[in-house]
Amino acid sequence: MINWKVILNIAKTHLLTKIKQTAIAALGVTFGIGSYITLVSFMTGLNKMLDDLILNQTPHVHIYNEIEPSKKQPIAFYEEFKNSFNVVHSIKPKQSQKKIHNALPIIDYLEKNEHVRGALPQIKTQIFYIAGSIEIGGNLTGIDIMQEVEFFNFKDYVVKGTPEALKNTNNGILLGSGIAEKMSLGIGDRVQISTISGEIFPLKIVGLYQSGIADLDNIQSFANIKTVQRILGEAENYITDINVKLHTIEDALPLAQKIEQQFQLKAIDINTANAQFETGSNIRNLITYAVSITLLIVAGFGIYNILNMLIYEKMNDIAILKATGFSGKDVQLIFMSQAVIIGIVGGILGLILGFILSSVIDNVPFETEALPLIKTYPINFDFFYYMVGISFAMVSTFFAGYLPSQKAKKIDPVDIIRSQ
Repeated sequence: MINWKVILNIAKTHLLTKIKQTAIAALGVTFGIGSYITLVSFMTGLNKMLDDLILNQTPHVHIYNEIEPSKKQPIAFYEEFKNSFNVVHSIKPKQSQKKIHNALPIIDYLEKNEHVRGALPQIKTQIFYIAGSIEIGGNLTGIDIMQEVEFFNFKDYVVKGTPEALKNTNNGILLGSGIAEKMSLGIGDRVQISTISGEIFPLKIVGLYQSGIADLDNIQSFANIKTVQRILGEAENYITDINVKLHTIEDALPLAQKIEQQFQLKAIDINTANAQFETGSNIRNLITYAVSITLLIVAGFGIYNILNMLIYEKMNDIAILKATGFSGKDVQLIFMSQAVIIGIVGGILGLILGFILSSVIDNVPFETEALPLIKTYPINFDFFYYMVGISFAMVSTFFAGYLPSQKAKKIDPVDIIRSQ
């Protein structure tokens, strides 16, 4: 029967008599785990911030009426050319309208789908912002502002003013921060916009919008759907886009395919729209985990080297232990216990160090015009990473102690005593 009290007492004595080496081994684990926690918390926090920046503004399914060339050109309808190879130059798009036919019934249909959280109508049109004799090209999007706030966190991107102000102002506009800066405009000012047909409308600025994407902020503005319909001279059923928000992102692709087949409209799912961004995010995560695991492995090798040297220095002690009745298994458990103790102490200190460093980074000011909502560096305090850190500390120290302890188990005390 194993006497754990004696084994742990001997292990503690060995560690305390070589306190400097013990401290170095524990610090190796501490800094390895601490670096892992800090790095993975910062990098995953950064990735989450970038993901949210894109995904918050991207619908799970975007539905619109795409203008494209006719698949069948007029020559294909002539019987005499039916079996001929026809080449048509300068193909023009078929006559089509931006408006989605029966948009309101389609929205009602989508909102009854159990996978859909919301279907939001939009009107997108090109305009000119007029500043004196200068005309600056841009885009105006008609939205249901409170639905956008609910489903797409739109409020987070209104840096001045409020969404409610747009809701309550029929001739209001949320002006992009870039265009507002170019034209030296602010809340309460009026901006004149001109449609492609040349009609001019004055709108009151009730807020400034900043997405964090400079190219977008230099052209984009928002108004109520009814305001844009009035500017374009269209009826209340005039809708050019439908943005769908789902309960789970995995349903986006099959729903997009179903919509295209059922309504003969263009439907782009979020994964297709952001394929390049998703690839970049996956690569960043891969690099983060690869570097983090490398740090932990290096710490494990440090423990192995220290325990290996400890066994050579404790040859006489091992011989005496075996000569007084300790079995090879007992000796192995003594050295394994030392490794586990180092892992526990170093791992706990590493978690504390990682949390402290992460908290420090989380409070470091980080302000940039490109990301108006971010005031400090992003940190992800996910408990899972702390569990991974302490688990890896225990596993790495276990294996780091196992190989040297196997060597100690096989030492013959007679050979040690003779060499003395």
